[in-house]
Parts: sequence; structure tokens; C-alpha cells
Amino acid sequence: MAILELKDISKSFDGLKAIDSISISVQQGKITSLIGPNGSGKTTIFNVISGFLRSDKGSVFYREKEITNFAPHKIACLGVGRLFQDIRIFPKLSLLDNVLLAKKFQLGENPFISLFFRKKMNCIEKYNLEESISWIELVGLESKKDFLAENLSYGEQKLLSIACLLAGDSNLLLLDEPTSGVHSTMLKSILKLLRQLTEQGKTIVIIEHNMMVVNEISDWVMLLNNGKLISFGLPDEIINDPVFEEIYLGV
Repeated sequence: MAILELKDISKSFDGLKAIDSISISVQQGKITSLIGPNGSGKTTIFNVISGFLRSDKGSVFYREKEITNFAPHKIACLGVGRLFQDIRIFPKLSLLDNVLLAKKFQLGENPFISLFFRKKMNCIEKYNLEESISWIELVGLESKKDFLAENLSYGEQKLLSIACLLAGDSNLLLLDEPTSGVHSTMLKSILKLLRQLTEQGKTIVIIEHNMMVVNEISDWVMLLNNGKLISFGLPDEIINDPVFEEIYLGV
């Protein structure tokens, strides 16, 4: 079952086509990797899906609902979470506060409810706190929940970012190079977490340049070049294809 579909999507910048009539389908509960050389259109695809760029033509569907050119916050509210290459957290807040802030539709944001339904608000706040701690525990940072986010390692900050996506009820996770720049031990922790999330029903699309990671974690791989989808298949099929060596490795 496809959770995400792109149909004939194109996007140009000053006449240069970053993505050219791309049509892809992402299966629910799987990890799909987008690979290809720099400039092949991977990040542009993420930006179009998540609403940070408007497509020139084509359609985007999430759970069979068309979301083409929706505003980013509306797409996020539907359950599409985005991890950027540059980590976007609140460095001066604790891990717990970062995750609490990621929760959507908090009734406490309504001053009327906060003032006149205090008992109900206390119950909701207790639930939000317990749930946020559970997300922090899931990503393996429970011992640091009260640390300032700026005091985490780079890899731990990526784990915190994923916890924030989960707290925001994201079911489709768009992860832009989630393992780049992290220590080998942390890399293993991230890969284990991603597989665990798909076992819990989440769907993940990653942009990745580390072919070891792609081969280990992916259910499906899409190879892009010059804004076009060149091939789609199992990791071994794509990585061992002579077309991959020619396009990606330049040999």
C-alpha cells in the first residue's frame, strides 16, 4: 500500500530542471532510500513533498489525499515529518522541553481552557509529559532528558530531532542524511532505531550517500540523476547495477 505518491512532479530554477517529471510511490511501513550524486534532485524532492517548495507541475498525494503545494505546517499536521541536514532544535532548552514543544494541538495554548478547565489541563499536561519521556526513552536518551540540547553530541542531537518528529505524530519521516557526520557507534544506534520505527508502522524515506547504510537499512532504493528517476529496486540490485557505477561513481 502506497502512503506517498508523486505523479509527474517537476521543479525548475532559472530554467534549470532540478526534478524532471518524477513519479514515485513509497510503500507504507518500509524504508526507501533516495540516492544519487549531488545535484540529482533528492533534496528538492523532499522540499516539494514537505511544502517548502512549490512544484511547477504534477501532484503529490499522502494517504491518497492530494497535498500538492500545501503550506509546510499543514503537511506536518497531516503526519509528514522532516529531518533537515542542519539540525533544527532549541539548543538552550532541555531535551524534554524540546520534545514537549513538538506536540501538536496542545489545549494549553488556549488561554480560556487553561484558566477555566485547570483540572482537565493538569491531566493533559501529565499525559504529555509521560508521552514525551517515552519518546526520549525510545531514542535512547532517557539519561539526558534534563540536559540542554546544545550539550548533546551531534549524533544525539539527530536522535533528539527524530524524537521531536515522533512527538508531533509523524507517520511518514523524511530524513535528509540522518547518519552523516556521526560516530560509528551512534550510527548503529540510529539504524537500529529506524528499523524499530518501521516495525511500529512508521514509513521512512531517507537521503543517504553512505552505501553501506543504504544496503543495510533500505527495503527499496531509488537512483536519481539530473532530476530524473533512473532506476528503482532492491538495494543489491541498484548498487550492483553498472548504471549505478557509471552515474554515482563516475566509472
